[in-house]
Amino acid sequence: MKSAISINLRAALVSALMLACLLGIWQLATISPSLSPVTSQLSAEEAEYQKMMGKDPGAVKSTGFPSPMAVARASLGHLSDPFFDRGPNEKGIAIQLAHSLGRVGLGFLLAVLVALPVGFLIGMSPLMRKAFDPFIQVLKPISPLAWMPLALYTLKDSDVSGIFVIFICSVWPMLVNTAFGVASVKREWLNVALTLEVSPLRKAFQVILPAAAPTILTGMRISMGIAWLVIVAAEMLVGGTGIGYFVWNEWNNLSLSNVMFAILVIGVVGMLLDLMFAQVQKMVTYVE
Repeated sequence: MKSAISINLRAALVSALMLACLLGIWQLATISPSLSPVTSQLSAEEAEYQKMMGKDPGAVKSTGFPSPMAVARASLGHLSDPFFDRGPNEKGIAIQLAHSLGRVGLGFLLAVLVALPVGFLIGMSPLMRKAFDPFIQVLKPISPLAWMPLALYTLKDSDVSGIFVIFICSVWPMLVNTAFGVASVKREWLNVALTLEVSPLRKAFQVILPAAAPTILTGMRISMGIAWLVIVAAEMLVGGTGIGYFVWNEWNNLSLSNVMFAILVIGVVGMLLDLMFAQVQKMVTYVE
């Protein structure tokens, strides 16, 4: 126990040291010793853009990459009022995240409803495994965003199209891992169930599912990571609301501090989602 605590403490110290080094390098990289003609030209262009957008050009403090302090100030501003709603293009970060997580959650749930039963069918039947394999191998490598134009044309709704893209990117890792987990259940356990004349439904829920649960959760964990990655890119394409649209909108406003803040939020939320599935995976993993 003491050894584990010592390792965790040392790992935390190393992580803190790495973070301090990264912040120091970031700060040094944003320091500009002189203002070159190119930078002056960029400043003039940005000032003109700010005038066109109805903003005060004097409010623009820097045209370079934002410093850690600038990102910290932007983060504090967003986190101090995360639920504001001043129109289509001005919503708090919490509202943007809620839209993105809602799309991801619904698309992921639909993928679960399809991938788990089909994965069980493929894993329990060699015939169905061979029948489904060509379709899986052809459809799995297709980028989810390649489906977006078709989804927008057929579904006529950007929200529904985003949910469909999340579904199509989430279903394959879950399907493949579920089939593998079901097919890998120990033959001895299945023979015991056969000897006891356990019904197929009871065998599926009381023998196969507990044994395959860690592998199934691995597929779900991978799927969630891919879904969170894809929704950001999808929202950049379809616009409207969401953290991806927030990034694109702030880039159009030339606010790199807000873009960096959004990138950090995306990373933190992705980490929390992964940790959540990791905890559930530990709960269903049997350690001999």
